[in-house]
Amino acid sequence: MVEITIANFQQLLLIGAAFGHRVCKKSSNSNKLYQTSPKLFEDDLISIVDLRLVPWGNAKLSGNNTIDCQHGPYECLLNTVEACAIDIWPQLNEHFPFINCIETLVYQRQYPEWKSCFEKLGLDSKLIADCYTSGYGKELELEYAAETNNLHPPHEYVPWVVVDGQPLYEDYENFISYVCKAYRGSTILKACSELSIDKIIQGKSTHPVCYKETTVPSLSS
Repeated sequence: MVEITIANFQQLLLIGAAFGHRVCKKSSNSNKLYQTSPKLFEDDLISIVDLRLVPWGNAKLSGNNTIDCQHGPYECLLNTVEACAIDIWPQLNEHFPFINCIETLVYQRQYPEWKSCFEKLGLDSKLIADCYTSGYGKELELEYAAETNNLHPPHEYVPWVVVDGQPLYEDYENFISYVCKAYRGSTILKACSELSIDKIIQGKSTHPVCYKETTVPSLSS
């Protein structure tokens, strides 16, 4: 889940984005939201956006707080790793590159190589390992579960993108237009000025999603 808060700060909330969308749709669009998200860091757009990533996707809780992920145990592992990363490196410019690195490998079906992201980005792998093995990572995931389950309206699929409390539904790839439309600040933003008025107010488009009840192969399949 991604929550983008705008105003003179918008909140962008992303549930799942690629987290639960890894295998459900094997298409060129399946990781497109992550390909688009780095645009927030270009120019001045990130200055008005509070981007939050929620690594939960379409996972479910069963007895004794057992987490069942839509794409199997490997998705649960990576969700927890990403939850730990957000906690350990709370600044967006620290955890986003790491998560983006993992999701890129997932999209390329190279997810067993996710640990290579530590070396690529110069990050301490022990911090993540300690978070995961101590059980703290699962505690973080349970918090994300509660946050996701308390959404109004409830999330139906992933990616689930929310701008200032309003879900974008299947038009999630167009989130930058929604951010610009919601912006009420006085500063003229280059990223928004480059969008045509037609682009900002055009009718909604639809993109691939992965519904909660869909049965899909596990990541290791």
